Amino acid sequence: MTDIPSYPAPSRKLRIGFVGGGRGALVGQWHAMGVRMSNRWDIVAGALSSKPNVAAASAADWGIAPDRSYASYADMAKAEAARDNGIDAVAICTPNHTHARIAKAFMDAGIAVVCDKPMTAHWAEAEQLAEQASTGGHFFAVTYPYIFHAMARQARAMVAAGMIGTVRQAHVEYVQEHAAGPKRNGTGRWRDDPQKSGRTGVTGDIGTHAFHLLTHITDRPARKVSARFHQCGTATGLEDTAFMQLQLEGGIPATLWCTQAAPGNACGLRIRIYGEAGGIEWDQQEPEFLRYTPIGEATRIISRGHGAGILPEAEKLVRLPRGHAEALPDAWCNLYTEIAVALDAKLNGITLEAGTVLVPDVTDGARGVFFSEAAADSAEADGAWHDCWWEPKNG
Repeated sequence: MTDIPSYPAPSRKLRIGFVGGGRGALVGQWHAMGVRMSNRWDIVAGALSSKPNVAAASAADWGIAPDRSYASYADMAKAEAARDNGIDAVAICTPNHTHARIAKAFMDAGIAVVCDKPMTAHWAEAEQLAEQASTGGHFFAVTYPYIFHAMARQARAMVAAGMIGTVRQAHVEYVQEHAAGPKRNGTGRWRDDPQKSGRTGVTGDIGTHAFHLLTHITDRPARKVSARFHQCGTATGLEDTAFMQLQLEGGIPATLWCTQAAPGNACGLRIRIYGEAGGIEWDQQEPEFLRYTPIGEATRIISRGHGAGILPEAEKLVRLPRGHAEALPDAWCNLYTEIAVALDAKLNGITLEAGTVLVPDVTDGARGVFFSEAAADSAEADGAWHDCWWEPKNG
């Protein structure tokens, strides 16, 4: 077997703090799992909840020293920036409407930002964050974890290598069921409030994942969208189902379907890409496998592991040999590994070779919000085509 591709060795373990993510916060637990599994970070600080008792208890759970458990993100940004051993980055794991002000506070303090998606609830905030990050040279990552499955990276590498020829059409879907049941209660209720979640429901929540996966694997911008929004489950005031047509760069047609009102579907993120020489299909509920069908040949099932058709771009994300399953925690681990590699290089003035890491940045985050807004504009205009790809002012 040839040498397995790997990442540059770390100069040291990086220090990270969390805003949000305490007891009962599922998304924060995913972030923390990825951080710990990567073995490139130490969690040393946190403002883990807006409730002081939950914040303190969560800090104790995580092994954070009491003097680095903060009552607010503002206190945390100020105090950590003043410490000789302050955090190198903050992970923001809070509701959408809080992301912008938290990210701004840490950028103002000179601390790198790792923000959950969608980056903001509203477009004006996303544009402002992108401008601040760009002009200030700030490190800003956005957590789209699904592209860090080894076989999602394999799909991208296969498309880039021309293994399906010129792409002619693409289809992506993200299908869940929880909006088909009783109305949301508890900590998730903010998702039904346009002031807190933004103008869209399912589109901003999971449609942005599908949009990012599509444009990442095809490596093509999606220029235009025609969207139809529906409420197919328990009425909340925001759409729980969206049907979209997209036009990728070069006039390539694509579809995007997202819903949270399809009983029997848990987390059905699936992508299919067809070209002049064949097709590939990947389903993140079966993340170990990728279907590859060259025209005129039998379908091949490529399984995650070393060798046997795995391309180098994907192999460095492989953590275990075949027969030992990998899933979403491993994708989060790969995400935080690549964030660490990128940030370590920046802190040490090192330029990484192109393609070493593929970390979604503030531009990717802004594009997700812009897409969501464009889809809402289109739906309000009875499916009229709208531009949906944002380019930063500096190109």
